Amino acid sequence: MEIRFIPHALERIEERGLSKELVDEAISNPDSVSGGYFGRKVAQKRLNGKLIRVIYEETSDGVIVVITAYITSKVRKYEGGEKR
Repeated sequence: MEIRFIPHALERIEERGLSKELVDEAISNPDSVSGGYFGRKVAQKRLNGKLIRVIYEETSDGVIVVITAYITSKVRKYEGGEKR
């Protein structure tokens, strides 16, 4: 599977102290994948009590294009445990 990063994603990953390897792992071996805005997908993986969330698009030829990625402590919110 080929994974590409748009410039925005590379900037945000660097700002947030993430590695491309961690983002690759979240996409390749996610705990869950859900639908996002504009037909995008959101891969989530637990990491030391937090979640890494990777927003990406999949092209028609199977290339994964990473839009952004971040770590959050709001595990219950994103795993569906928080009531709205």
